[in-house]
Amino acid sequence: MRMRLTRRDLCKGVLATGSALRLGVGQTKMFKLGIITDELTGKLEDALPFITGYHLHWCELREMWGKNIMNLSKEELDHAKKLIDDAGLRVSDIGSPIFKWNLPQMPAKAGEKRDEYKASFVESDADRLLQQSFDLARHFGTRTVRIFSYWRVDEPEKAYQFVRDRLAQAAQVAAKNDMILVLENEHTCNIGTGKEMGHLLKDIHSPALRGNWDPGNAAMLDEVPFPNGYEAMKGLFSHMHIKDVRKNTATGRKEWAAVGEGIIDWKGQMQALRKDGYDGTMSLETHYLRADRNKVESTRESLEGLLKLLA
Repeated sequence: MRMRLTRRDLCKGVLATGSALRLGVGQTKMFKLGIITDELTGKLEDALPFITGYHLHWCELREMWGKNIMNLSKEELDHAKKLIDDAGLRVSDIGSPIFKWNLPQMPAKAGEKRDEYKASFVESDADRLLQQSFDLARHFGTRTVRIFSYWRVDEPEKAYQFVRDRLAQAAQVAAKNDMILVLENEHTCNIGTGKEMGHLLKDIHSPALRGNWDPGNAAMLDEVPFPNGYEAMKGLFSHMHIKDVRKNTATGRKEWAAVGEGIIDWKGQMQALRKDGYDGTMSLETHYLRADRNKVESTRESLEGLLKLLA
């Protein structure tokens, strides 16, 4: 049975959880906190009231109406911008799929399949997609575009020089366009931990290439996100993702969790960000799903867990 969610459904929990709001919403003023809209729902018009209902001021754009943002029509993009403007929200970054494909020097193995998140691109698309992403950023009033480091190979160190050189080239293009690329440490890509990303960013050393620090992805690769990963990344990132990880007691495997219910020391991480004067943006990227698979309520659990930690 498919649930039909109305805007009232999306926002009704706000009133029911006033204590969490009183404790944490005031603290969010210290941070530029938002949500990746499709973590809530693919319908942008339904996701935005949830975000504003919690008095957040930012959103990150990746997918809308069943399409990757790179595949939206001009009419859809204009409609999206009007919805965001009318909601009084700002766009932190364009969540592009750039470089989330196989490294040309190390092609896919036979039968290899990846979750492409409604975007199927290859290296020959890269230059076009970079320019398109810059146009999208300008359209939505941001200078920031998120990128990746190619699908992770068995020995990422062997891919390092190819990844480094290609991202350095992309950073040069971004600089010429007055744009900033933020590289996400993605556990399924070659740069997956704070240590790996800190090394690469220092190696390239370009103001047009910064980090998108994701403690959850680092935890998936057995790095201790805070303090270890953060120490390697400190001062090198201008955007971050918030989600949590736990170990499934039955399988022993890591899985996504509501923020505050996993193994990541989010309280310590947020305190460190405040102490260090972090002024970049951050997005809740839920990933966690409750047993009922309800994305909205799963996101609510994670957001309210974060608000309690902030309090």
